[in-house]
Amino acid sequence: MISIREIAQKLSAEIIGGSPDSTITGVAGLRDARPDQISFLANEKYFRAALATQAGAVLIAKSGRRPQIPGALMLVENPSTAFAQVCAQFHKPLAAPTPGIHPAATVHPTATVHSTATIGAGAVIEAGAKVGARTIVSPLAYIGEEAIVGEDCLIHPHVSILHRCVIGNRVIIHANTVIGSDGFGFDISQESAAKIPQIGIVRIDDDVEIGSNTSVDRARFGQTWIQQGAKIDNLVQIAHNVVIGPHCLIAGQSGIAGSARLGRRVIMAGQSGVSGHLEIGDGAIITGQTGVGKDVPAGQIVSGYHAEPMLQLKKRLAHERRLPEYAKRIAQIEKQLQELTALLSTSKSLEEKNS
Repeated sequence: MISIREIAQKLSAEIIGGSPDSTITGVAGLRDARPDQISFLANEKYFRAALATQAGAVLIAKSGRRPQIPGALMLVENPSTAFAQVCAQFHKPLAAPTPGIHPAATVHPTATVHSTATIGAGAVIEAGAKVGARTIVSPLAYIGEEAIVGEDCLIHPHVSILHRCVIGNRVIIHANTVIGSDGFGFDISQESAAKIPQIGIVRIDDDVEIGSNTSVDRARFGQTWIQQGAKIDNLVQIAHNVVIGPHCLIAGQSGIAGSARLGRRVIMAGQSGVSGHLEIGDGAIITGQTGVGKDVPAGQIVSGYHAEPMLQLKKRLAHERRLPEYAKRIAQIEKQLQELTALLSTSKSLEEKNS
């Protein structure tokens, strides 16, 4: 428990209204918050929900509209960031696991596990694999032959890091994700598809986080490479020899085909896809359900089933919505043309008679 005043001090926030000495016991959304909870308003579309909230305090932007509420308004630069800091005040962290190898784990005699690492029950560490300091390999996770997992990583249950893949430091990989599955490579010159050996690896740099049920395929040769700070959601497919640049954000159900390259800070929204061998420039944004079939320049926002510049798409869609109106106007013009043609024909006939 902590008072509104104490929270404001920690956030360097200005308090307006409410009872600054009231106690806050937790966090909640605007619609569900009780008088002993704190919430936040970071998006104007939730302004009406803020007007009806029962929260004891609401974090809002200094430059934003200020709803009238029974609780306190707390003015901050960025409500979302501030709320994350408040959440940390009430989040009870899980007990840290005891370093060491669980008796029910299987660790090959030639594997190297740092003395401060934790290997959970049922986990398997194969021959020649290395696990770094303070890394947690959760129960039932698998580290393949000669794979390397760096320091301070968190490998959740049922994760498979297959042979020779390299994981950097402070990497988080969530449950059921597979790192280093074979790339989808087949020779289709014959009647039946012949498998092409996939002999490369996956390299994941420092501070990457990968969600659950995601697949990152090993390279046909060389490496599939996820660079520093990239964040990848659940249910994402990353094919062989893909390069994902630093600090990219890739949302759920997205897919990247073989040998595509994403620059720095690229954003792929949910269910978007990139075809193979394409280049996506730094800072590009691919909106939800967009299919990218050609290179995207740096900084461009693309949308649509066949990706195109967003402004161009908006103009085209605006015209499509007006097609019934256009059809009516065209019919009117055609009628007017027919009437004008008939009038001109009659006038010409009269002139010929008079002549």
